[in-house]
Amino acid sequence: MDFIHVQDAKMQKAKPARGKGFTAGSSCITNTVTNNREAKIHLDSGAFSTCAEKDYLEKISTNWKDKLMPIEGKKFSSSSQNMHPLGKFEAATIFPHPAGSIRLKVEFVVMNNCTSKHLILGNDYLKIYGIDINNHKDRYFTIGENKSPELTPEMKEEIIEIIFQYREAFASDNEPLGAIKGHEVEIILNLERPYPPLLERPAYPASPRARAELESNINELMKLGVLRNVGHNGEVEVKTPVIMTWHNDKQRMVGDLGALDT
Repeated sequence: MDFIHVQDAKMQKAKPARGKGFTAGSSCITNTVTNNREAKIHLDSGAFSTCAEKDYLEKISTNWKDKLMPIEGKKFSSSSQNMHPLGKFEAATIFPHPAGSIRLKVEFVVMNNCTSKHLILGNDYLKIYGIDINNHKDRYFTIGENKSPELTPEMKEEIIEIIFQYREAFASDNEPLGAIKGHEVEIILNLERPYPPLLERPAYPASPRARAELESNINELMKLGVLRNVGHNGEVEVKTPVIMTWHNDKQRMVGDLGALDT
């Protein structure tokens, strides 16, 4: 195999002494409330399926055998042996957090010959719920993409304090682009051909309905003096394509600033 370019990866932490690299590893075990009982769960991206050892499952459900769902035609194995599944046990698992707890509905494959002191959340449910395990500096994990919509009064006050501290970064009546110096917004308009693909598309809507509404808008704006009629040889500073938007059967003509033309 040929390599075009190889460079050494940058370490995020101090390099351990030679022969001690294994000491830098860590597992991702967290406390949860599963089936209304406190339980430890190992977030294991190397595990194909979410599973539970039968004796540990006894701690969170004494009647788990009565709630088992059948599992047939599926083989399981670890790195060292074949696993013997007894069935699937469904339970609600809550990950507690001060800013808002998260509840997951999980099916655990109950193993007869598994030796584990905790539940294992495998790669199946890590993918289903979008759980990412990060090793950048401090190890942590995130669940999904959304944050809790509920903010405590203390959290709201903290956000207001941060916004006030960095108020120069926000737009105001006097500073529509913010007041930070040295980071002003610069828009470069392309004056030379060939133009970007966005500028090559039709400048105005093509559908009959959109064109009719557009004509109505233009006539009204010309009567108000907002727009003026310029001949084909007339000079204008900036022209921009427009699009028609509808909301509750009402339309509005807006400029497509993403495709500025000059």
